This record gives sequence, structure tokens and C-alpha cells, in this order.
Amino acid sequence: MELEDAISTTDHAAQAAGKRSLWEKVCVRLEAMVGAGARERWFGAARLGAMGDGMATVEVPNEIHHVWIETNYLDELRAAMAEVIEDFVDVRVEVVDPSVVEMDAPAEEVGKTDWFPETAPHRSEEDPARRLRRTGLNPAFTFGSFVVGANSQFAHAACEAVAQGRGANFNPLFIYGGPGLGKTHLMQAVGSDWLARNGASKVVYLTCERFINEFIEAVKKGDLERFRGRYRKAELMLIDDVQFLGGKDRSQEEFFHTFNTLLDGRCQVILTSDRPASEIKHLEPRLVSRFECGLTVELQQPAFETRLAILQKKVEEWGVKIDPGIIRMLAERLKTNVRRLEGGLMRVGTYASLAGERVTVEKVEHLLRDLFREENSRMVTIDSIQRAVAEHFDIRLADMTSRRRPASIAMPRQIAMYLSRTMTKSSLIEIGEAFGGRDHGTVIHAVKKVTSAVETDPEFRDRLERLQAELRR
Repeated sequence: MELEDAISTTDHAAQAAGKRSLWEKVCVRLEAMVGAGARERWFGAARLGAMGDGMATVEVPNEIHHVWIETNYLDELRAAMAEVIEDFVDVRVEVVDPSVVEMDAPAEEVGKTDWFPETAPHRSEEDPARRLRRTGLNPAFTFGSFVVGANSQFAHAACEAVAQGRGANFNPLFIYGGPGLGKTHLMQAVGSDWLARNGASKVVYLTCERFINEFIEAVKKGDLERFRGRYRKAELMLIDDVQFLGGKDRSQEEFFHTFNTLLDGRCQVILTSDRPASEIKHLEPRLVSRFECGLTVELQQPAFETRLAILQKKVEEWGVKIDPGIIRMLAERLKTNVRRLEGGLMRVGTYASLAGERVTVEKVEHLLRDLFREENSRMVTIDSIQRAVAEHFDIRLADMTSRRRPASIAMPRQIAMYLSRTMTKSSLIEIGEAFGGRDHGTVIHAVKKVTSAVETDPEFRDRLERLQAELRR
């Protein structure tokens, strides 16, 4: 063996040992959170993959592990990794052939990663899937794996046009819709297709939260120039969940200038959000204007036919055997989003695999009783409460966050705060922030005042109960 080969082999072994050691520590913390059985079943075959660029990757052997972990244990995985990895930002779960082992960092750097690396040199012989992961993209998110329906046809066509270089007028492309409808899937599919067509391009994918965290870290370290250089030289910029910019004044300022630099340099930008740009609270008007200057597309809840096609495709991909009648039942009952649909199928498929018996309708009712219960009751949010109360009292939605205090506005606002406290899981601080940045003391005062009115005024109580019933429908 040549000396260089020997050194390379030694380094490779050291890297593998370092990552195994780090993953063992993560698993110890996971076991304390989820139990020994769940840790062994769902994380026993997993391993720590690539680290760097603000992200740690956990590799799993198949799509079943991938969906189950993301559906049930993602928060616990994040918490465990944050305890072990210094300067940890986020984790992604990816399906990787168990025979492939990746080593992207020297052993001495495992656990202490540079979250602001310079652009990695282009390697013409680099495995495409590996390059996607290094860029931050999930190889499973492609146009081919996305089931198109009437709810997503326009968004899908726009993303394909951008990926093929036909979207010059779609810049930025702003995709919005509720959680679990496929925004990230479509965005990353553009990135995958773009890299396949333009191998030497610089594609950057990141969440808005990561942009904010890295900006804060760069300010602390006095490293703003490096931070700006990393993002302002991209040719395709993919930014997830831009609604989190709302209320972050300094981050909005940096984002605005970065955004302008990208557009001026003819970089294609794609943004996702859970709501239209104009409805993101505390977002500067100049950013709203910039977000809306290209093409805005919406992803809606999938129709029955689309949900059924998604389930059939997943059954085929995962290789599970489920009665067609059960699949139709899931498509009929789980309507909110694709993520919940896949999570329900995962539970049923896992039970069928472990129990080794035919899954009946009664068993599905039991396995998915919590999902069915949530589907049957309308999801109540602070946004929906504010809209319903504003409409009920015939005031402007903007009055919910304004500083105006006439009784005709103050009382409805207090009712909306009370309902937000009693009908959602939001904290006092979150509720106050949603009502124009008020402090938690204001929310407590509103809850006490409405509670008192309910106890002493039957007419007021009846009106409030009608509002609650309307919100639950």
C-alpha cells in the first residue's frame, strides 16, 4: 500500500470512529427521552452522516424509518443532538444505502463543526446524491416522487419551469400553503433538477430560522463579511419558512439587502411560507413588496383522488401490504395534509408488519384515533381566532394588533386573547406577540376580564359560546 493510501485509510477509520462515538452519545440521550425499545427499533440502524454547513445528517436504511422518525421523534432527536454537538443548528434525516459510508469532516472536528464553511470546491466525479446532501437537499424530494393533483398543479408547473430555466419572470417564486402540503418537497425538487442540469452551479438551501441563527452568530463573532459572501454568491437560493422573519428587525434588514443582491445578480430565488407575504405579521412593507414582485403560487389541501394516489405510491415504495379498502379509508378520513396522511399509513403499515395479521377497520380506528379526532375538529389558531372575532364584531383585522383602545375595539381584542389562551396551546408570550407585541401581563389582564364577564353576564357568556362553537366547526 502506498504511503498516501495508508494515510487516507487511517484518516477514514478515525473519522468513522469519531462519528460512531458521537452517535452513541446521542443514542444514550435519546433512550432517556423515548425509551429503550423505541430507541433500538427506530435508531438502532441509524448513524451519523455528514456534518457541516449548519446541519447534521442522520442516515437511516429505508423510507419507513425516515417517515416514522420525522413524524414521531424529530423533536427528541433535535434535543439529543443539541446536547452532544457543539454549535448545533439543525438535523435532517435521510435514507442512505447502509453499504455507503460518508466522511466529510476530520475526526478531531466531529462535534465541533465550522457552521460557516467556504464554498466547497466542485468535484466533477462527486456522487450526485452526495452532492445533494452536501448542498442541504434531500435526494428523495424530486419531481418524480411528487404526486400532482388539482391542489398543486399550478405550483408544480411553475417549479418545473424554474428548474428548466424557463422561469425568468418567476423571480422570486413564492410558494405558500399550510404545513405538510409539499412546499419543501417542490422547492428541493427544483434544486435537485437544477444541479442535474447545471452541475457546477452554486445552489443554497436553508431554512429562514437557520439564516437568522447564522446571522446572529456572525454578528457575535464579527464575521458578517464571510456570512454575506456565502449567501450573496448563490445562483439558486432556496429559503424555507420565511414567515419566521416577522418581528426580527435586524434580520429583516440583512435579509432585504441579501435578497436585493441576489436579484440584481440574476440569482433565482424561491421562498416558502405558511401564508401569503402580505399576511406575515410584523414583516416590513419593502420585504412584502419584494416577495410579491415575482410569481406567487398556493398549495392547497389535496382532494380525495390525490390523497389516494399518494397513499398508493407510498405503499408501493415502502413495500407494505395493506388492504385497498383500508387505504381508501385513510384517504377519506385524513384530509388535512400529506404529512399526516403518510404518518397514518406508517402506523398502519408498521402494525401490519409487526403483528403479522390482517389489519381490520376496527384496528385502524384504534391505531389512528388521535389523528381521526384531530381531523374531526377544526384546527383553531390565533390567526383564525382573530379573523373570527374581527368578523363577529365588525372591526378590522388590523385592529387586533393596533394600539387603538376604544371600547368597541378593546373588548373584542380581549376576547380574542382569552380565546387564544383557552383554545390553543400558545404561551402568554406568543399570544402577546401575535397581538401587536404586547407583554404577557396584558394577556393575563384580558383573560381575567373576560373570565369575570363570563361569570357575571349570561348574555356575554352566550355570545362567547357561540364564537367558540363557530371556531370549532
